[in-house]
Amino acid sequence: METLGTQEILGAIAAGLGDWRKLAQPLAARYRVADTASGAEFVSAVAKAAVAAGQEPEIRLGRGFVDVAVSTVDADTGGRWVTTQDVELARAITGLARERGLTAVPSEVAQLELALDTADETAVAPFWSALLTGGTSRTVSDAVLDVLDPTNRVPSVWFQGTDAHQTPCQRWHIDLWLAPEVADERIAAAVAAGGTVVDDTHAPSYTVLADPDGNKVCVCTALDRD
Repeated sequence: METLGTQEILGAIAAGLGDWRKLAQPLAARYRVADTASGAEFVSAVAKAAVAAGQEPEIRLGRGFVDVAVSTVDADTGGRWVTTQDVELARAITGLARERGLTAVPSEVAQLELALDTADETAVAPFWSALLTGGTSRTVSDAVLDVLDPTNRVPSVWFQGTDAHQTPCQRWHIDLWLAPEVADERIAAAVAAGGTVVDDTHAPSYTVLADPDGNKVCVCTALDRD
C-alpha cells in the first residue's frame, strides 16, 4: 500500500484539492446540498466513482450536507492511511460536486479522537476495544496500539504513555481535529467561554487548552506534521 505523508497530502490539497482537509486519518470534505433527494443523487454518483476506483470512502448524508472521507485500511494492522488512490478519488469527487454546482465547506470538517494516559497500553487497550467496538485492538505500528472502529460508530482511542500515577489525575483528554483555517477561531471562542491555553508551543500542530476545572483538550490540525 503506497501511503502518503502529511506534507504530501497538504501539497495535494494546495494543488487542486481545496475542497478537502486532512484530519487524523482521512481526507475529508463537506458539501452543501439543497435537499435529501439531491444529496442522495450525489451520494450515488460518489459511490459509483468509488466502485470504479476500487476504493471504499465513508459517506454521510445529513440535513443539507454530504460528508465524504477517503482513506485506505491496512489489512495487516487495521490502521487507516491516505494513499495515492484516495487522493485521485478525492479529485474525482471534487469534479462530481462541480458538475452539480455544490458548494464545499472545508472549514466545517472535524474529527474527534479520545486519548487515554496509561503506563501500560497493552493492558488497557483490549478492554477499551472490546467495550467500544466488540473487537480487539489493532496494532497500528510496532509501538502503538489504537482502538479503531472500522465503521466509525465511536471515536478512535489512542494511548499516551505516562508514568504510573493514582487517580484523580486526568487520564482522558479529547483530540479535536479541525480544518487549519478555523482552529484559531475555535481556540479563541473556547478561551472566551472560560478556558485557558495551557501550551501552544506546538501550534499549529496542536494546542492544549483547559476548561475552568483544568480538564485538558488538544485542538489539532495537519499543519507542521510529517
